[in-house]
Amino acid sequence: MKSAVLWCAAVVLVAASPGPVRAQTPAAQPPTLEAAQRLFYNARYADAAAMALEVRTSQPGELAAYELRTSALHFQIKRAIGDPADKGKALAACAICADVMAAFADETAKGLAIARARLAADPKDQDAMFFVGKLDLNHLWLHLGTLGKKTGWDQYWEARKYLDEVLEANPNHLRARVARAWMDYIVGTKVPWGTRWVLGGGNKKKGLAIVAEVAAIDAADFFVLAEARFGLWEMQVREKRVKEALAAARELHEQFPDNPEITRFIEQNK
Repeated sequence: MKSAVLWCAAVVLVAASPGPVRAQTPAAQPPTLEAAQRLFYNARYADAAAMALEVRTSQPGELAAYELRTSALHFQIKRAIGDPADKGKALAACAICADVMAAFADETAKGLAIARARLAADPKDQDAMFFVGKLDLNHLWLHLGTLGKKTGWDQYWEARKYLDEVLEANPNHLRARVARAWMDYIVGTKVPWGTRWVLGGGNKKKGLAIVAEVAAIDAADFFVLAEARFGLWEMQVREKRVKEALAAARELHEQFPDNPEITRFIEQNK
């Protein structure tokens, strides 16, 4: 009888004892624009595009997420096709490009629709003006710059109009300065002289100088500065200014050590 009582007591104690302590899995952090930007500048373009999509799905009015996603989609295509002599053939042979191009067009259209609706409500909305210009520039950069297509003139004129208006109202809008400088650079390097004249000119030296000036402003926002410094590095690479590009790459590597493109460039040009 005594042993039976002891056995029952043991059962009660076991039943009442807490289970083994288990480490709790930390809750997944919600996607943020900053995290998506960091993925982008570490050259994780597909991941950056996916996170930017999550951000703008949860925040439908966040124009920066639309713009970032179009940039990430563009760079996926740019990486996939490289810089071949026959860009059309490379694009046709690219396994992912048709879907990414479709996503780029859809994202651009949605972002522009939101920005233009904001401008219809407030024609002086500088953020909306900037993002119309930047989304148009991304279209121009993809089609004229990366794919070598002589198209995008409507986007060129609209981007130029709005970026110039932003800079007239706020000459220190750094992202607008960099975007406008890229327009000068792309037109100055990708458009034949006669067409360039019709477009009001294009000046790659001016574009490069402005981006270099913004890249030297240490007090700028971290990702605004990253955009300018990556832009400067890319222009220097295009211009075969290897010594300067290497110095720029080493600075970028300190902030974005996981970027394989920067690491590879440094290794190849030691």
